[in-house]
Amino acid sequence: MKSIWVVDDDHSIRFVLEKALAREGLPVRSFSNARDMLAALEDDSPQVLVSDIRMPGGSGLELLAKVKAKLPALPVIIMTAYSDLDSAVSAFQGGAFEYLPKPFDLPRAVELIRRAQEESQREAGEQEAAAQVPEMLGQAPAMQDVFRAIGRLSQSNVTVMITGESGSGKELVARALHKHSPRSEGPFVAINTAAIPKDLLESELFGHERGAFTGAQASRRGRFEQADGGTLFLDEIGDMPFELQTRLLRVLSDGQFYRVGGHSPMRSNVRVIAATHQNLEDRVRQGVFREDLFHRLNVIRLRLPPLRERREDVPSLARHFLQRSATELGVEPKRLSDAALVVLTNFDFPGNVRQLENICHWLSVMAPSQTVEPKDLPDEVQPGYVPAPSTTAMTSMPAAQPNTASPLPTAAPASTSSGEGWLADMAADARARLLAGEPDVWDALTKKFEAQLILTALDITRGRRIEAAQKLGIGRNTITRKIQELGLDV
Repeated sequence: MKSIWVVDDDHSIRFVLEKALAREGLPVRSFSNARDMLAALEDDSPQVLVSDIRMPGGSGLELLAKVKAKLPALPVIIMTAYSDLDSAVSAFQGGAFEYLPKPFDLPRAVELIRRAQEESQREAGEQEAAAQVPEMLGQAPAMQDVFRAIGRLSQSNVTVMITGESGSGKELVARALHKHSPRSEGPFVAINTAAIPKDLLESELFGHERGAFTGAQASRRGRFEQADGGTLFLDEIGDMPFELQTRLLRVLSDGQFYRVGGHSPMRSNVRVIAATHQNLEDRVRQGVFREDLFHRLNVIRLRLPPLRERREDVPSLARHFLQRSATELGVEPKRLSDAALVVLTNFDFPGNVRQLENICHWLSVMAPSQTVEPKDLPDEVQPGYVPAPSTTAMTSMPAAQPNTASPLPTAAPASTSSGEGWLADMAADARARLLAGEPDVWDALTKKFEAQLILTALDITRGRRIEAAQKLGIGRNTITRKIQELGLDV
């Protein structure tokens, strides 16, 4: 058991606390000044630190700052006189666990130290549990092949292409390749090339000089510079604009590039890992992906299996996600009954691991009891479930409605002529507004239409804005701005 450390220049305070804590069976180590305590910290560490706020040779607040910089999770109790309440506030702002006013009641002091000790033990347990959670889970043979490939590539700087469906965990594989590589001490920088508008992607990748374009008020480092000495993960590389592929090919060939608006060549020592859910060979045949870039990236190809090809991993993944959700939400983790596990295991998970994670998070909030039964699972995973042809959201991501006008109907009423559908309803709505002399009819109906488009896209992508923007053919900044302008509660 680690000791309770007491720092106070008053010998009587140290003596009283030593005796009281010893009676409680708690080991104690005392120091008369902050300098000696900091020296001891080089070889040992306490479970709880109790320090006076006023000492010759260094204050308790200065000591608190130095200790927190080295041991941020360590509970620190600051002892202070009643006249030092301003200092006590400063102690809390500096991260102190609690302050102990002098003269203190000895039983209360011991109780406070006990509480701090319990906090320290809980924090240590959580850190140990987090350290034991593997970065990737999978007992299925297909995943074991992936793990073996990561192991073989651990000491290599070779370019890797990761293929797999959306939501299968391609970035996790990229991070594992980086973590176990010689570049692990360097940065890991990830960029989704499909999520950034074409006119901004060049600047994101290569940076820009001041004045290179409207709004470029200062020079900016791109992702290649940020990842120097480490790994750059290019996700959804198949969607990269054709004209940028040439620039990327040059960087991969000689490590040299120019910032947007720049005239001096830049160099970057980067290992590139690319990923895509598309068939790049087909993209090459279609003439939208450079063949020479394809061969440059496709040195080592690593296929990540979809979740339906590794059904035996569903139970362990589900337990992991339920535990993680419970920790994030501060609740007791839910448990899946055997029958519920059977339902989940038999589901195809078109959204792969990401969809399972979303379902587990939903269950942590919405399941009525600690044990999840099949009836508690969302509709989308139930056997025989067929989605209704409407914009109603999946159970795991409830639909969000705009704060203002109601959405357009998704099907024509009986009185509407066949084939016109919601367009006829929009025409009727427009006619009524125009005949009534309403102002700003154009703006009102345009907002109504845009709101429904965005909500439908968010429904399909289960709330993922970047993916929704991609499906709508707009930029991520545009969809964020529209959501704010339209007052959508998403």
